Amino acid sequence: MLSQQTIDVIKSTVPVLEVHGTAITKRFYEMMFAKHPELLDIFNHVNQKQGRQQTALANAVYAAALHIDNLEAILPVVKQIGHKHRSLGILPEHYPIVGENLLAAIKDVLGDAATDEIIQAWADAYGVIADAFISVEAQMYEQACEQPGGWADFREFVVQRKVAESDVIHSFYLVPKDGRQIAAYEPGQYVSVKVDIPGEKNTHIRQYSLSDAPGNSYYRISVKREDALGDKPAGKVSVYLAEKIGKGDVLLLSAPAGDFTLDQEDKRPLVLISGGVGLTPMISMLTESLKKNPERSVTFIHAAQNGNLHAMKDAVEGLAMRHPQLTYYWCYEKPTDQDRENKAFHKEGYVELPWLQSVITQKESSYYFCGPVPFMKAMNRALKEWEVPAADIHYEFFGPAGSLE
Repeated sequence: MLSQQTIDVIKSTVPVLEVHGTAITKRFYEMMFAKHPELLDIFNHVNQKQGRQQTALANAVYAAALHIDNLEAILPVVKQIGHKHRSLGILPEHYPIVGENLLAAIKDVLGDAATDEIIQAWADAYGVIADAFISVEAQMYEQACEQPGGWADFREFVVQRKVAESDVIHSFYLVPKDGRQIAAYEPGQYVSVKVDIPGEKNTHIRQYSLSDAPGNSYYRISVKREDALGDKPAGKVSVYLAEKIGKGDVLLLSAPAGDFTLDQEDKRPLVLISGGVGLTPMISMLTESLKKNPERSVTFIHAAQNGNLHAMKDAVEGLAMRHPQLTYYWCYEKPTDQDRENKAFHKEGYVELPWLQSVITQKESSYYFCGPVPFMKAMNRALKEWEVPAADIHYEFFGPAGSLE
């Protein structure tokens, strides 16, 4: 338990963290990787370069300080991060390393303003917060390992099939090399894929949503090839998977993880909205809902640049032919002449609130969405403007959590 004095000191630093939080976390990663370069095998280097990891950590530290006298308030955040940590292989012995470098970064950025009293208070607080993470993650490791077909760490899977879903997305059907059972998962969850790319100093781990319904003898991930665009570098893992990995190759996978899952007890209409490769968890949710809740109506809305970049279109339209409770709509930002000729889409441009209101017949629905951050911000803003209750809005970031405000 933290003393009231410690709590008061931590609370007094909240305004400072609001201003300097990202500078502190940026310095933290610089210091930690300089001392422990082996940890570069765990963290996403692209998210580091883009600043997303630093911002996500700064937000988490800020939330912990704000709620230091009631850490139960951030338990959902702890569990969300815990899922990612478990799938990456973060272990209890990593937490002292993080603590040491976080305190050093606070001192380095704030200078004399970081008094001995403040540093000691944060050391005490970090110990309590780290214990909360370690406890939650220990339960997750145990559950992942002991469930039927489960395993610890990473397990070898063989690419059974590789299918081109669009010009930029490939699906990989993965079966366990040892031929044994695989763990079940909830629609919306993901796996971590660990690869050693020839010529790269460090291993790389990326998380990909499972894009098929649970209950199969395989896992399916659908990966968008991220080519270089402007200042944004090419995605090393996605390009490697697209160019070098095919049938018969072996990938290392974590057991499924993630808290962005479909509430199958909710019988109200379901609305699934996706942009680009954000459709992967939506497809899993869609197929499972149709199978397990055949009476539940589903509206599936997908936004893509054009038909050439629209993955799994035929699969969804085929499902709609067999399931009258499913309605789908396609929105193309820049349709091709062939798209126009084939009348392959329902709306040109962007998904906007007036159009959503015209195709969603029941506002009192449960809404799930995923896609690029600008797309998700637009969807969140539209649903809030429509006064959809926050409890009915569910979404997931690909990569470190951010803000949709």
